[in-house]
Amino acid sequence: MAGVRTTSGAGASAGAGRPLIGADVGGTKIAVGLVTADGGLLDSLVRPTPAAEGPTAVLDAVAAAVTELPGWQRASGLGIGTGGVVDRDAGVVLSANDLLPGWAGTRLAAELNARLGLPVAADNDANVFALAEQVHGAGAGSDSALCVSVGTGIGGGLVAGGRLLRGAHWTAGEFGHIAVPEAAGRPCNCGREGHLEAVSSGPAMAARFAALTGRDGVADLREAVAAADGTGPTAEAARTALTEGARALGRALAGLVNTVDPERVVIGGGVASIGAPFWQPLTDAFAAELLPGPAQLRPVPAALGPRAAVIGAATLLLENG
Repeated sequence: MAGVRTTSGAGASAGAGRPLIGADVGGTKIAVGLVTADGGLLDSLVRPTPAAEGPTAVLDAVAAAVTELPGWQRASGLGIGTGGVVDRDAGVVLSANDLLPGWAGTRLAAELNARLGLPVAADNDANVFALAEQVHGAGAGSDSALCVSVGTGIGGGLVAGGRLLRGAHWTAGEFGHIAVPEAAGRPCNCGREGHLEAVSSGPAMAARFAALTGRDGVADLREAVAAADGTGPTAEAARTALTEGARALGRALAGLVNTVDPERVVIGGGVASIGAPFWQPLTDAFAAELLPGPAQLRPVPAALGPRAAVIGAATLLLENG
């Protein structure tokens, strides 16, 4: 099976205690890895997701990928992160988008336990990102962290005392669906209008850039980022699109900080890597809205990069209950 593999060279016996297994299951790829209790990634590999073949084929592919990891039998359990709303207690996908057809209703924990004989914990992919960053990444050492991933969508979580807030209906952390005035009248992927995701996500800012430059279709956000440092109408349109999205995100996050008062705010995802054209207006807007108590708080970039999904999934097995 085609795929990509990396290893730390330490082997599965590295670190204290038995390793954990983390799995990130998306619409195009499955990433799995052996993880130490302190967040070290010992070995990992990536395989394609057979999404079009249905949930059973995807579960089989996850199990097959796990068994390719050297020493996987020694692991104390498997944690899995995936798109959609996931019932953490039951390990069941409650709802999902079309990237994984038929995924809603999939009994992740039970099915993978049956295939591998390991304890299994499952959660939403944005939740596991938040858990990874608070425990092992940019939020490490803090008692509480608001962690947000900004990319195709916007999501994340609030982690306090090693425990992630999930909510009564398992939908806590859907930050992209906060209503913001900057997005008034703009359609959101959820079918409603005026949500943060409709102005601050990568596709939203790319679409805004395309509209401002009179282009047909949606421009690539990377083109807007490249143009932002230049001069002329195209550069101005790029800066406008990025600034609008960044400011809306900054204000929304400041509102969350004023509500829950976390010790740290961490921002990750593809959009967070843009740099100053996005970070500066975000930080300025964020700071302007803070109450006196958290007035010195500033968002920091996520530290784990693409490793966060697998590390966070494994960390589910250690989460304080």
